[in-house]
Amino acid sequence: MCWEYRKTRSGITIIELVITMVIGTMLVSVVGILLVSGQRAWNRTYNSAHKQIKGDAQDVMIRFSSIGRKSNRIDYTIYDISGSTFTPTVPQTANPEEVVSGDAVEFRYWDVELDSEDSHALMDVTKTATVYALFYLDDDKLKVDYGPYPPGAVPEGGGNKNSSDITTTTLAENVTTDPNIGAFSHTTLNGVGLGCVRINITLTDAEDDESIRVTTATMMRNIWPR
Repeated sequence: MCWEYRKTRSGITIIELVITMVIGTMLVSVVGILLVSGQRAWNRTYNSAHKQIKGDAQDVMIRFSSIGRKSNRIDYTIYDISGSTFTPTVPQTANPEEVVSGDAVEFRYWDVELDSEDSHALMDVTKTATVYALFYLDDDKLKVDYGPYPPGAVPEGGGNKNSSDITTTTLAENVTTDPNIGAFSHTTLNGVGLGCVRINITLTDAEDDESIRVTTATMMRNIWPR
């Protein structure tokens, strides 16, 4: 009887080790690429959601809407701007109803506490407003001036805007409007504004030219005196 003796080997060969290392390296590379791509996609999404123009657009809509809603409906004015002169806009046709636009709007509203000396805590009814907010275009910037009323933002009939005792805030930069259309508009009936003011502007990112159109309207609810 013959016995065949075979020697068994344990471990791996150099070739197997090299193949294993190559496969492992490929897997690590693929995982790394996926992680980098995911991080880049997340960064793009985050940067897009937190762009300056998006924050500016939100700020414009919130301020414009909130101030407009509490303003006096019978005491607001839309202006054309030529140089430093503000001129109240008026209807240009004989139509009873017309949309009138300009590059500035002055809201007037109340910003005082109730009269603490009055037993009924009533507001002084002789005042039609105590402060104003003037939204206007200054070249490619949208700004708003806050000041006491009287005297108001612009003299009656037009002129240079008030520059004393005011607070100015720049709401957005790189602002444009549609050709021949102002940033602000309202509808008039027989020459009288109906108290709904619209804003229509475009904000552009200076770095990548991405644009956002800001369009909203605010309805003035307060009417005094009646």
